[in-house]
Amino acid sequence: MEGIETGGVMEAELEGVLVGHAQDREALTGCSVIMFPEGATAGADVRGGAPASRETELLRSTKLVERVNAFLLTGGSAFGLAAADGVMSFLEEKGWGFDALVVKVPIVPAAALFDLTVGDHSVRPDASMGYAACLAASRDLSASGNVGAGTGATVGKVLGSGFCMKSGLGFASFRAADGLEVAAWVAVNAFGDVVGDDGRIIAGARSPDGGFLDTEAFLEGSACGSLKGEPGCNTTIGVLVTNARMSKSEANWLAQAGHRGFSRAIRPSHTRLDGDTVFAAALGRVEAPLDLTAVIGVRVMARAVRVAVLAAKGVEGIPAASDLA
Repeated sequence: MEGIETGGVMEAELEGVLVGHAQDREALTGCSVIMFPEGATAGADVRGGAPASRETELLRSTKLVERVNAFLLTGGSAFGLAAADGVMSFLEEKGWGFDALVVKVPIVPAAALFDLTVGDHSVRPDASMGYAACLAASRDLSASGNVGAGTGATVGKVLGSGFCMKSGLGFASFRAADGLEVAAWVAVNAFGDVVGDDGRIIAGARSPDGGFLDTEAFLEGSACGSLKGEPGCNTTIGVLVTNARMSKSEANWLAQAGHRGFSRAIRPSHTRLDGDTVFAAALGRVEAPLDLTAVIGVRVMARAVRVAVLAAKGVEGIPAASDLA
C-alpha cells in the first residue's frame, strides 16, 4: 500500500459505479447519487446527535435486504430526503430493485445535511432534482467542491454562520497493485474545523480578529452559554465503496471505519450538533482482508474530507480555503 498518502496514489476505477450530481447554484443546495446498476452489499453507521436519514435501519446486518441500488447524499435537511423519491423513480424505470413479487423496489438509503442557512432556505432538493442527478450520472467519479450535496455545505460554526467557511463535496480513492480499490465521497457540513495531516486547520471557524478560531481550543476555554452553534445545522455525510467481497455485517464494519476518517480530519467530530452518517458498499469483485480494507477506508475518507474544503469556492459572505491561499 505504498504511497497511500502521497500525490502518487493510484486512483480507483470502480467498474460498475455511476455518480451523478444536481444542484441549484443560486439557492445553494443540491444532491449527489452513487448508483450500482448490478447492486452492492451495503451497510451504514449513523453517529452524532442530529441525523436526517432514510432506509438506514434496513442496512443493519440482521435485516432482510442485502443489497442496495443507490445511495443519496442531499442538502435541504430532512426536506431534502424527498430527492430519494426521484432516484427511486429513475431506478424503477431501469428495472433495478429488490424483487418483491409484483414489483422491483429500488433500495436507496439516503442522508441529508442542513444547508438552509445559506442561499435560499425555501429551495430544497426534491424528487425532480434527485431524478436529474440520476440522468447526469456517469463514470466520472471525481467531481468535488461546490457540486451536488456539497453545494451549500459549510464548516466551523461554533460562532454561528457569520464566522464559518465554505466547504463542499470531496472525493478520494485508492487502488492497490493487487486490484483492491476503495473510494470515498463526502459532503462536509461540519460543526468543527477541518484539519490536515499535521493537525493545522485548513478551514473552519474564523476569529472576529482574523485567522482561525480553533473550535476545540475555544470550547475548552468557554462557558456553555457563550456558544452559538445551533442543533441540527451541521452534519457530514459520506459513502465508502470498495470492489472487495464482503458480507452485510462486514460492510457495516467498513462504514464504521469511515467515521474514523471523519475523526482524523474534522476537529471536533460527531458532536451533538452533527448528524454524521457513513454508508458503505462492497461490489464483490476481489478478495481482500477486511481490516486492511478498513484501514485504507479511514485514510481515503480523511483525504476526501480535506478535498471537500480545498476544492470549495467561496460564496457571498462565506470564504473558502482557496480564498485565503
